[in-house]
Amino acid sequence: MFLSRPISAAGWLIEADLSGITIPAAGSVLRFLVARKGRGSRELTDLRPGEEAELIGPLGNCWADACKETPKGSIALIGGGIGIAPLLAYTLELKEKSFDFYAGFRTGSFGLESVKPRSLVIATEDGSQGVTGRIPDYFTPSGYGAVFACGPEPMLKAVAAACMASEVPCFISMEKRMACGVGACLGCTVKTTGGNRRCCTDGPIFNAEKIYFDE
Repeated sequence: MFLSRPISAAGWLIEADLSGITIPAAGSVLRFLVARKGRGSRELTDLRPGEEAELIGPLGNCWADACKETPKGSIALIGGGIGIAPLLAYTLELKEKSFDFYAGFRTGSFGLESVKPRSLVIATEDGSQGVTGRIPDYFTPSGYGAVFACGPEPMLKAVAAACMASEVPCFISMEKRMACGVGACLGCTVKTTGGNRRCCTDGPIFNAEKIYFDE
């Protein structure tokens, strides 16, 4: 039996053509981005139309819960790899062209077709698309009212440090292995200035300045 996989919703569809599959109600179709890596993710990506998978959720907090106040001025969304998923969902709550989107990938890009930002910066480590390098190298927080980020921890650490230096609020969605998803097993502990917190219930989104990043 597999442990559950924590996967962020990348959005939702109000209308969709799923080739004859019955949709129970409008707005009930969720979109996920799944990186095909280990056995568990392969099981998910190999599912065929009509097959079922157990889903528990939604769990944890959301961007608005973590931020609490409406940011003053424009905002920046920064995603690395599959970490763009929760940011894609957040864009559905924002006005078109009210945000800048920064997306970093190892090679190529994906998932950005429906994004409607004021500006879009894509960085790839192999130079196959956009600028060459890592996305934190092309991001400056000055001028933003708030920054929202999700991706590999080294990327989050770099973005958080830049935001703290510029005194710009930064909120990050942490990626941790989760077993139960309801805060009972303590397997997804995040070290913060306020003590240990559970990523699945206290997060996954935290104020970046309160996080102790692993060295």
